[in-house]
Amino acid sequence: MTDLHALYRTDYAAWAKRHVELLRDRRFNDMDIEHLLEELSDMSKSERRELESRLLILIAHLLKWEYQYQALSERWREFKGDSWRATIVEQRKQLAVLLRQSPGLKSVLAEAILTAYPDAVDLASKETQLPPETFPALCPYPAEQVLKDGVYPGSAEATQSGASPHDGR
Repeated sequence: MTDLHALYRTDYAAWAKRHVELLRDRRFNDMDIEHLLEELSDMSKSERRELESRLLILIAHLLKWEYQYQALSERWREFKGDSWRATIVEQRKQLAVLLRQSPGLKSVLAEAILTAYPDAVDLASKETQLPPETFPALCPYPAEQVLKDGVYPGSAEATQSGASPHDGR
């Protein structure tokens, strides 16, 4: 086992710093390639997990907005959906930051939406107590609508972008 292998297990920060030095000096043969590849792979997996997690929460709230907001606001005159709106705004902002910091994630955005959607339906169903069949089988929101500030399902802009509002929810 090399010193770098041992350092990886005992002091990750020092291991990473040492690799920066080795890269700057172009001393590729001295690098701990095995662990470096593992770390790089884990970084991309971590970013992908964060993207899907934020999409899951955002899409679940968009579904709740579209399928339950109208019924709640009619029943409870004071219900304005402020907490849902806040969550939608927050997740959109966090996704914008994530995509700005990791622009490569844009290429997997549509796939990540497809992956997150079934769990978003499950979450929305559990939180609203509506049956899962209430929600479309496939995500009704294109990526642009999912990410665009100020767009909520059922609004004129959302309808123009391809989503269909559902009345009487």
